[in-house]
Amino acid sequence: MVDQIAEQVAENEEALPQLLGDFAPIDVWQRHMNTVFYGLRGERLRELYQTFAAADYRLGYALAADYVERTTQRRKAGAETGGAPLTIMEWGCGNGNLAACFLDHVKALDRDATLYPRVQYVLIDASEPVLASARANAELAGHEDRVQFVHATVQDLQSYPDGSVDRILCNELWSELPTKLLLRKAGDVMEEHIRPNLKETRLPDFPDWPGLVQAFDRADIAGLKSLPAFLEDILWEREYHKIEAKDVPFRRLIMDFLKLFDEELLIPVNVGAAASLKEAHRLLAPDAIGFSSFDAGTADEAVLNDPDKPCYNLVGGQFSFMVNVPLLEDVAKQIGGGRVTIEPQKEFVGRSLGANVMSLMDVLASHPNLPQDGAGAIDRLILKTIEAVNAGYTSPYERTIELPMAPETPEETRRELEQLLERLAKHGVADTVAYLTEEEVMTAAGQLEELGYNRDTLRAAFLAPPQPVDYFHFRMGPDK
Repeated sequence: MVDQIAEQVAENEEALPQLLGDFAPIDVWQRHMNTVFYGLRGERLRELYQTFAAADYRLGYALAADYVERTTQRRKAGAETGGAPLTIMEWGCGNGNLAACFLDHVKALDRDATLYPRVQYVLIDASEPVLASARANAELAGHEDRVQFVHATVQDLQSYPDGSVDRILCNELWSELPTKLLLRKAGDVMEEHIRPNLKETRLPDFPDWPGLVQAFDRADIAGLKSLPAFLEDILWEREYHKIEAKDVPFRRLIMDFLKLFDEELLIPVNVGAAASLKEAHRLLAPDAIGFSSFDAGTADEAVLNDPDKPCYNLVGGQFSFMVNVPLLEDVAKQIGGGRVTIEPQKEFVGRSLGANVMSLMDVLASHPNLPQDGAGAIDRLILKTIEAVNAGYTSPYERTIELPMAPETPEETRRELEQLLERLAKHGVADTVAYLTEEEVMTAAGQLEELGYNRDTLRAAFLAPPQPVDYFHFRMGPDK
């Protein structure tokens, strides 16, 4: 496999005419691209992708209900420490919606006001533009005395003492933390290195080529903002180098893990996520409620052993890696993190609601004839699907769905889509990845059938097992 990739690179050498940098391990370039990506687009992330906490409320509510239940059980068991403050951290806080929904629901469920007044919720993000969007979140204003904002990475939290945190949450963060791609070959462990080039068709847009290269190398955000957008037109060359075991954290565990799989097979090794588990273990109190990560990955070693698995995606120029759940479970056990539980994310949310759930995106995926052409056809289906589902769905929040339209959308279609957006219910579905219950969807089954959906297929989708790569809830905490 490695030799085939090398041959492809050689054949396409002329298609990679201008270098933006040198070869380096993929996790090194991932860190760099995160800095550049969030610096340039941190304020407009939802134009590129949504997360399960960007606009929907149900993950936040499920986490709040779980927290109230667990703290109540702890108090009844006599393990509670008086009225001491309870620190909750959210790593990679995004726009602050998860925090706002969590705190709203904790406050509502805490009818005797014995829990919410003790909570100190710390929103942490490595991107200042992203953290600024959380600070500006109007729905957090009602919890002003309960929240703090910290510009930091997970590894910058040394000022917080050991054992000082009760709960740590992170949503779709692990996939963005540094990840190595490793494989075994003839007794050696090899690491993927990559090198950025710009598409030949974009070269005329950058007459000052040295200026672009310098600004990109330095992650000079102000300088890059003055230039045409180019992140999505970067082409990456690949080559493979022997890695020294001493250069890999948790090296013995990782080397043993690699032996479970075929040679010359790339395995994502989420070193940043592993480091976050170690830091979480340091921070969590002995009686803490624990750590939870929600992210896309696989819990199936057979998937990891598949040469065609999607190790990562490039979204807007940013690397997003598949989370290697079995490896991280081994890491959690090695550091003594306590009990580890892994479950499909939708099961966690559904358990809180006492219902089967799936996302609006899952509903769309069940359509037997999804539009393949442009001209706004898929956007039209999305909006009409939302309109149908809203008949049985009411959110406690008034939100407006954001649906960026492609520049090539015809003017007549654009007007139609704008009219559809305008007439959507104000307390309706606010995101394409919003969670929906089976009752809400089946209430709209007749209208959905008019859009081409199949009632039986929709019902079956709620009971479908996780996909080979799906969203999982990874929880680590004290043994209890």
